[in-house]
Parts: sequence; C-alpha cells; structure tokens
Amino acid sequence: MKIEIVKADYQNSQHAAALVSLLDGYARDAMGGGKGLTDEVKESLIPKLAQRPTAFSVLAFADGEPAGLINCFEGFSTFAAKPLVNVHDVAVAPQFRRLGIAQMMLGYAEEIARDRGCCKLTLEVLSHNTGAQDLYLKLGYNGYQPDKEAGLPLFFWQKRLSA
Repeated sequence: MKIEIVKADYQNSQHAAALVSLLDGYARDAMGGGKGLTDEVKESLIPKLAQRPTAFSVLAFADGEPAGLINCFEGFSTFAAKPLVNVHDVAVAPQFRRLGIAQMMLGYAEEIARDRGCCKLTLEVLSHNTGAQDLYLKLGYNGYQPDKEAGLPLFFWQKRLSA
C-alpha cells in the first residue's frame, strides 16, 4: 500500500473533499463526539480555514484514497516569545488504522512547525484514548503539568460563544 502525506491545499478540490469527509467521519466517531458535521459546517469549513493564515492541515492518502487528517493552528507562547502549533484534530479512517499513518502525519506537522520556528506542539487527548496517548508518548509528547506550587490538577476549560 502506497501512503502519501501532504500539506493540504485548501484550493485543491480533492484535498478539500478529503478534509471535509475525514473530519465528518471523525466527528461521527465516539472519539469525535458522535455527531457528524452540519451541512453548514461542511460548506463553510474550507473557505474559513483558507482565510486563516496560520492554519494548516496535513492529509494522508492510502493508494489515492483519503486515509487521515490533522488540522493545526499556530498560536504564540508568551513565555518563550515564539510561535507554537496546536494540533487540533488527529483522525485516521477506521480501515487505515494501525498502519503508522497518524505517526507519519504528526511527523510532517512537526516539520512544518520547525520550519515556522515554533517552540512546541500542543494537543489535547481524551483520558480514555490510551492508543493515542501511547502514540504521543512514543513521539516525545508528554502531559503538561505546571509547577506543583501552582496547584494540581490542571483543568482545560471552555466557554462557548456560539453553537
């Protein structure tokens, strides 16, 4: 099986269709929340990603078929005074899991981050997703814990501004 890893071109219709399809499949999966993307999101996702100059996506194709996706967004570390990349979505279609595709995509995202002068990559992972945790540990990621004097545990919070 030939696996190709590419930086997505949001203007390329094949890349755009693969990205939306893979993200919708991930959203339908229990790890992605169990609900597919709305039609509105499917229509607006690619144009909105293309408008964000610090966003990039990595796609995997297996024998030409969409197999995996990573969406990334550049942020900024004030403590390092350097950019960082947040890996926002990591998804591999079920029929292509256990082939090393996520590892290859993460490696490519890391290359892009290094080329941009980023100080680190960040991501979130569900506590029960031990397969993903094992992969991230293997690739050198580790759990973030602030200084114990600052207080533990660390919580990740959000405030929704729209649906």
